[in-house]
Formats: sequence, C-alpha cells, structure tokens
Amino acid sequence: MTPDKIAAVRGELEAFAAEVFEPFARKDQRRWGQVYLRGLLTDGQRKSVEPMAARLGEDGNRQALANFITTSPWDPAHIRAQLAWRMEEAIGPEALVFDDTRFLKDGSASACVSRQYTGAADKVTNCQVGVSLHLASDHASAAVNWRLFLPPSWDPASPKADADKVARRTACGIPDDVGHVEKWQLALDMLDETRSWGLEVPLAVADAGYGDAAAFRHGLQERGLNYVVGISATLSAQSADAALVAEPYSGRGRPPVAKYPDQPWSVKELVIAAGRKAARPVQWRGGAPPRG
Repeated sequence: MTPDKIAAVRGELEAFAAEVFEPFARKDQRRWGQVYLRGLLTDGQRKSVEPMAARLGEDGNRQALANFITTSPWDPAHIRAQLAWRMEEAIGPEALVFDDTRFLKDGSASACVSRQYTGAADKVTNCQVGVSLHLASDHASAAVNWRLFLPPSWDPASPKADADKVARRTACGIPDDVGHVEKWQLALDMLDETRSWGLEVPLAVADAGYGDAAAFRHGLQERGLNYVVGISATLSAQSADAALVAEPYSGRGRPPVAKYPDQPWSVKELVIAAGRKAARPVQWRGGAPPRG
C-alpha cells in the first residue's frame, strides 16, 4: 500500500472514530479511543493492550491504553447508538439478527469464563460468550449491540453458583446488581434498547438457541416484529388444525382455561406427518465456515 493510500485510510478511520466517539466527555478519551480502535485493526492475533501497544509505534502508550479500557469511565450505550445510526445509513437493514459468539479462554480469570455451550462451536468449551444484535441486509451486516453472558456459576443468587467464580466478580469489575440472565432475555433487552435509538427494523432472525424459547418468540410477537427463527426437531407443537377447548363454565369461581384436548407432537413428527408434498425448497446463501 502506498504512503498516500495509507494516509487516506488513516484519515477515514480518524473521521469514523471522531463521529462514533463524539459522546466521550473528555478530549483524551476521544484520542485514546481512536488509538485503541487502530490497535484492534493492526496485524496480530492478540488484541490485549500490551501487544497492541507494541504494534502501534509512537502511539503505543500501554499505560494510557490500559487506563482508557479499565479506569476511564464512559457510557457504552452512547457509543453503540452512534455506531447503530451510522450502520443503519450504510447498510439499509432489512433484518435484525440475534446471535452469540464464543471467546476461547485457557484460564479462568476473565469475567464470566466458564465451561459452557456455544452455538458457534456446537459444543461445550471453556470460554466467554457474547450475545449480539446485528443490522443486516443482503450485502452487509454489522453488530451494533451486545452483552457479555453471565453464567449461573458467576451469580451468587443462583443455586449453581461457584464460590471461586463469585469471589472473582469484584476483581473483574462485575457490578453487584448484575446476575444471570438467559440469552434470549438479553436479546430482547438489546432489541428494546436499539429501538429506543429510533431504529425500527420489521424482521428478526435467530437460530434455535433463541427460537426454542417460547418466551423469546412471544416477546418478538408482542413487539410487533415478524420473525424467522430456528427450532429444534424435538420441540413440541400442536398441529395446524388443533383447536382450544374450554370446559363448560358454571358461573362460579374462576372460568376454566381453554386447553388443547390432545397431547402435542414433536416438530419432527409433524413434518413427517405432513409429507413430502407439503415441503418447500429453501435456498441459503453460503456463509463463512464455522471457526474452531
């Protein structure tokens, strides 16, 4: 890359950082936010402060970068909102995509690390898991909201609490009022926050990790969103012609709740019963292969 091209790219990055980090209260925060962003884009797999500082040359002030990340207070919601507005304009989103991503960890000192299932690897691994909301269209997507998932073992109020993990909460900077929340609820919380920024996208997409939760599907419906979500073949459901039946009401006490007279079927059983003629071909665009 020529020096002129490098200068042009750096100018675009600085303009982007100036816009997204505009809510920062202090000038030094805006400066080191831009430097940190550049550090994330430098070559090298390790994205912690020390190796990034070594790659940043004259801007590689390790102490200043560490202070920006660990002890310089700023509201991340304002930054996420700025990013979301910019990505909405650039992408023209047609759908909101909910997903989660694992961050492999060899040790156990980082916040919320635990042996837990992650869909990206389709297995249980020692990792952190981040839940994310993406704006997406046919040509592009970008994560604009995210949450770090706190497993039950890190929640002192959970029956599954692990004493060693709970003891590390303070050192990891986890506030006392933050406890375990299911991933589908984190997804709905992010949806509500994103809509509070004025972003309205009528379609939601998620895999079975979210689609299997009836409360998640009901939450999308209550918010007026159409949705396409994966579900497991073992999930139970009623056939399309099933009807609710209520017992006769005598006029005394609480009216009986209408119920389905028959037991539900698994989704797999319903698909088999519907037969091949009811099937419709669906074509998916190829994506990136799973990592790890």
